[in-house]
Amino acid sequence: MTTSSADKKYLRSLGHQLKPVVTVAGNGLTETVLAELDRALGDHELIKVKLAVGDREAKKSTIDEICLQSKAQLIQSIGHMVLLFRKADKPNPKLSNLLR
Repeated sequence: MTTSSADKKYLRSLGHQLKPVVTVAGNGLTETVLAELDRALGDHELIKVKLAVGDREAKKSTIDEICLQSKAQLIQSIGHMVLLFRKADKPNPKLSNLLR
């Protein structure tokens, strides 16, 4: 799943106003966190995730693991916030951040 730079720019503009819906904290990526990520990506397609993990290396490995486990694409990473995108098969117009 790849998007062009113009698509990423558009997704970043949509993601700017979003609040984080999932927080990854000291326990890391537990099954519960992964289930919530999957649900949020299925409902909203474009989500913001807050990372409260250690240093840069821990944050980078956590981001890679999130993208791998949830099959999402990293759109932007600034500080402790990460913007993720995964296209839904049948998006719900009332929940999707792309269709509002």
